[in-house]
This record gives sequence, C-alpha cells and structure tokens, in this order.
Amino acid sequence: MSRQESQDRHERHQDLARDAERRVTQAAQKTLGSHRLAYHIMAPANWINDPNGLIQYKGEYHVFYQHHPDSPKWGPMHWGHVRSKDLVHWERLPIALAPSEEYDRDGCFSGCAVVNDAGELTLIYTGNVWTNEQETELRQQQCLATSRDGVTFTKDAEQLQVPDVPFDCQGHLRDPKVWKEGDLWYMILGTREDNDGKVVLYRSQNLRDWSYMGVAAESDGTLGYMWECPDLFSLNGKEVLVFSPQGMEPQGDLYQNLHQTGYLVGHLDYETGRLEHGAFTELDKGFDFYAAQTFLDEQGRRILIGWMDMWESAMPTQEYGWAGALTIPRLLELTDEDRLLMKPVPELEALRGEGFHAQDVEVSSGTQVLQSVKGDAFEVLAEFDLTTCEAETFGIKVRCSEEGAEETVVSFSRQTSTLTFDRNRSGAGVAGVRRAQLHGRDQQTLRLHLFVDRSSLEVFANDGVIVLTGRIYPNEASQGVHLFAEGGSVKLLSLDVWKLS
Repeated sequence: MSRQESQDRHERHQDLARDAERRVTQAAQKTLGSHRLAYHIMAPANWINDPNGLIQYKGEYHVFYQHHPDSPKWGPMHWGHVRSKDLVHWERLPIALAPSEEYDRDGCFSGCAVVNDAGELTLIYTGNVWTNEQETELRQQQCLATSRDGVTFTKDAEQLQVPDVPFDCQGHLRDPKVWKEGDLWYMILGTREDNDGKVVLYRSQNLRDWSYMGVAAESDGTLGYMWECPDLFSLNGKEVLVFSPQGMEPQGDLYQNLHQTGYLVGHLDYETGRLEHGAFTELDKGFDFYAAQTFLDEQGRRILIGWMDMWESAMPTQEYGWAGALTIPRLLELTDEDRLLMKPVPELEALRGEGFHAQDVEVSSGTQVLQSVKGDAFEVLAEFDLTTCEAETFGIKVRCSEEGAEETVVSFSRQTSTLTFDRNRSGAGVAGVRRAQLHGRDQQTLRLHLFVDRSSLEVFANDGVIVLTGRIYPNEASQGVHLFAEGGSVKLLSLDVWKLS
C-alpha cells in the first residue's frame, strides 16, 4: 500500500470517528437527566457496554468502552474513550475507533491496550463482519490501531495475522487480551466449540504475526457455551483467568445472573500454553456485572472495571436516550486460599464531601431512620458486632421513600451467614433478590461498604470477600437511609456516610 493510500485510509477513519462524535454530542443535548450517574463512567448519550483498553499511559489512566453513538440500544460498535489522572475525575475524549475497514465494517468489538515496543499506545480489538442478513452468522478477526498522543488512532492496513483455531468455533473468536512476558507477546481470545466455551492462547514477536499455542482453558460441560472477554494476569505468584461464560445454569444462589463473570486460579505453562487451574468462582454476585477487564498501573496494582449492566435485561434509561455504565475501579487482591478480593480503589475517597458519623449504636428490632442522612449519591461504611448479635436479620436500606413504597435493602442473616441484595422495591426496572454466602459463624464483625449513585448500588462486604452490584431506578425523591433489625437487636460499632460529588 502506498503512502498516499495509507494516508487516505487514515483520513477516512478520522472522518468517520469525528462524525460519530458529532452525532453523539448532538444526541446528548436531548438526553434526559433521569437516573444519570454522578461519579461513574458513562457516555453522554446512547449505548455503552464492555470496558476496553484499560491502561495507564504516560501517567494517565485510559478507559475505552463499547459504544453505539446513534441509539440507546446495541448496534454497530465504536470505541468511546475517557482518561483520568486519578481514577476519579474522568475527561471524555473523542471517539477513538469507528468501523471503517472491510475487516471491521460491522463493528469494532472488544479488546485491550498495550504500549508497543515503539512506545505507542496500541489498541488490539476484534473486527466484526456479519455474513448473513439476519446477523446470526459472523466472521471475526483481530485488528490493531496505534497512537502517539493517546487520542488519535491510526489503524493497520490489514488485520493481524492470527491463525484460525483447529476446531469449528462457528466464527466466534474475539475479545483479545495481550501482555508481554520476557521478549514475547501473548494473546488470549474467547471462543467456543459446539456448546463448550474456551480460551485459546497465541504468541508473537511483533504484535502482528501470531502463532497458535493451544487451548489454555475450557468448559467441562458445565461452564457455558461461549467464553467472552478473557483476561489473564499474574497475582500473588499465580495466574488468574477472569472471563464471562455465557449459558451457565443456576445452582442454588450461584450463577443467578442472565450471564456470569468469574475466574480460575492456577499456573500457566508458557511452553504448552495450558493453564492448570482450580474450580470456577463467581466474581460479583449481584445483578449487573459483566465483561470485566483489568490492568496493571504504575504502582503495581491490579485494577478491574466491569460493565454495570446485563445482556437481555430491561434498561429503563433507554427511554431517556442512554443506556449503560461502568463500575467504579476496583483493586484486586488474591488470598492464599485463591479467593479474588475486590475493593474500591482508595482514590475514591477524594469524592467525599459532607459526612455523618455514629458509633456504638444499638439497633433494636424494627427500622431506625437516619434523619440527618439523605441522598442519591453517597458512600456508606458500617461495621456491626456479630458476637453480641441477637437479631435474626439486620442491615441497611437505601434510596427509601418517605411513605415506604421504595427501598433497596442490603441485609445479613446471622443464622445462615447470608448477605442479601433485595431490589424488589427499588423502583422501575427488573426486580429480584441476590444472595451470597459470606463466612462462617466465627466471624466477629460484619463490615459493609456501599457506593450508591442514583441508579446503581455496589456492595463490598468484609473488605471485598463478597461483592454485589446492581442497577436500581427509584424515584428521585427517594433519598432516605435506614438501619433495621428483625427478631432482636444488633450493635452498630461504627457508621460513616459521606455525600459524594
């Protein structure tokens, strides 16, 4: 390809990206404010889903996301883009990728970001092409785009040279995650064979020409028909594979989401390409958490962000001209027992404004309204004493209406050690309950850390042992916060509530 042809291609892509940016900016003027989030990443208008390309580049954090700039429903995917100096305050940048080539004409699907050997910010993503009018059959290939300023991206003339898998994947081979180990680059992709999800591994010397190594991990028949958005990284001396398996069957309180996200812990053999691992564990046990991606920042921290919505679930905000948001950034830790913990990054404390504090409060049977605490965007940090607890159930209610018709309930059963997220009276949207087993009876305290943001609730229990995420859509006037106990009393050791800007 001549230099002129290459320049023409670049300008065509930039024209398409700028035009998409113009359209979404115009759409934002018509987007209604109902349920818009205060401190989470979202687009100014229309649809977003998977977080993509998480990276810290030249001291700044970059987050890209799947974005349809023309509708609050899923459609031809672009890459939206935000950046931050502190993981808290996000600056929206122009749309980074738009479908412009034959190999990505029907969408720039999910992928990752790395810094290549020339020091350029490099996006590696899946180009999608529908091969029938019904959009049920597809061809997917891996693609690359680079940037020297972290804002404007130039696509490679052709997709990457990635050999097909040696089995029938029905066209499903997507969501690359790339990292460097020694002198070589490695890439995993999500795929399927028949009705079993798989993750396959490749390696390369130059990020463009790849060789197939094999199946790194796969379903044993119980872990879904397709593994999406795989992410493999090292933590605490082991490898962790985070992925989103579609099609898992519920088992009691486990796997109750329409689609799951979970992880395997083990050791990757870089010669054979095989991950020897333990059992699958669900990562977030709430309602709305999918397609999580991680990155390693300059402090050596492994940080995760997920999509805070769910496929095939009703999204009330679509009638207001937008849909989709991302979770707060979460710090990952791996325990010696191979449990992956998620904790809010400490930088979020910068959002704290006016606060309320109480300690050594006896919460008797019934509901105790916190008269001085109201809001729709706030943080709660509460610790309860379990050694003297007489209550059968206790917890916190948020986004409560004055007449009692609306409330979102986080509760704990002392007898069963079960944490519950109940949104049956959380306003519009899908109702339901999610439960998670928290710990044994020898635990002395229960520590609840809640982040409420208008139409979302993220619950972190006992420093990230259990996390539950869900979207809620109460009336704007429902701003009460209540403590409650049933069947006896419980001692509240400490309570802090901060309004968040």
